[in-house]
Amino acid sequence: MATNYYIQLEEKHGAHNYHPLPVVLNKGQGVYVWDVEGKKYYDFLSGYSAVNQGHCHTKIVEAFTQQAQQLTLTSRAFYNDKLGEFEKYITTLLGYDKVLPMNTGVEAVETAIKLCRKWAYEIKGILENEAIIVVCDHNFHGRTSTVISFSSDENALKNFGPYMGGFISIPYNDVGALEEVLQNKNVAGFLVEPIQGEAGVLVPDDGYLAACKKLCAEKNVLFIADEIQTGLCRTGKMLCCDHEKVRPDIVLLGKALSGGMMPVSAVLADDGIMMCIKPGQHGSTYGGNPLAAVTAIASLEVLLQENMAENALVLGEYFRQELSALQNEHVKLVRGKGLLNAIEIHSEDPEAAWKLCLEMKERGLLAKPTHGDKIRFAPPLCITKEQLKECVEIIKQSLKVLDESSNI
Repeated sequence: MATNYYIQLEEKHGAHNYHPLPVVLNKGQGVYVWDVEGKKYYDFLSGYSAVNQGHCHTKIVEAFTQQAQQLTLTSRAFYNDKLGEFEKYITTLLGYDKVLPMNTGVEAVETAIKLCRKWAYEIKGILENEAIIVVCDHNFHGRTSTVISFSSDENALKNFGPYMGGFISIPYNDVGALEEVLQNKNVAGFLVEPIQGEAGVLVPDDGYLAACKKLCAEKNVLFIADEIQTGLCRTGKMLCCDHEKVRPDIVLLGKALSGGMMPVSAVLADDGIMMCIKPGQHGSTYGGNPLAAVTAIASLEVLLQENMAENALVLGEYFRQELSALQNEHVKLVRGKGLLNAIEIHSEDPEAAWKLCLEMKERGLLAKPTHGDKIRFAPPLCITKEQLKECVEIIKQSLKVLDESSNI
């Protein structure tokens, strides 16, 4: 069987740093993916929101393919004719003076940390090596040594030390905790996810982001929004912060910035912050390459031209209503914003969420548990209401497997 062959190939020759669902995919189009046996599925993970525009979107593929045959990489040792066009497009779209392009999401996070510290010493006047960046408990900002240093996930931390200092973690969705820690004059920035995706799609109270931004402004602290998973129309607005009309001092983007074609990320800020970094102080061989620039412009255009934010907003509301209406005893909570949603499973079986995902896979829908009892539902934003109805029915029928396991 082809599936087992490919799984065994990875098991034998690849590092065991992931625990995938046992399905081997080889084709994607729109909201669908196909496995090596030819079975079709709804993709309800979207590459952790990297394919908001849908798999292999024609416009993005064409832009990518055309540029790939002309020029792919110059490094930043030379100018290329595509980077400036991208920089103008994204800064105009989002209303910032400057953008610093990188590749992976965690590179954008690392860039923001360096930028915040540089600003702290050169503009705010904090003594060198004394700057503190505040983060939130149960955050997920990536897997590099710096970023895991402020993680509260024991599995991500264990035996990877020593860890980097300069971070204080406070409870998420707690304005009072932020207000208290901001009394420390060495605080330079507050790094926050508008919705904590990896923690199980934890949506903060209305007004939380606005209140945090106000506190940061009062204390001359940079409000840094990690919109890598929540941004680019996923929650029903171009940026999740837009729901509260919050303009971050630094905003981080990635994932869907390339429509799933290649790693592209970006850090946006105004001149007063961004110009702290001078030539030779930060960079990346691939960051800002012409292939990435062209692909990113096409990806952003698709989001706008196909009204994907509006679709996410309307269908997300519908999806949560339909899931709540199931009134299933095994679904403890339904939460989310736009088309970034999750359910929390209620079961005595610690493997219940995994079993449910396996059952949904059998019925043609792919999703993955996070943190044990939570399942994230995040389909491509091109999904239609009819398709979503079909998916709700798949979820409904799949939940019966938990009835069977609880009766054993």
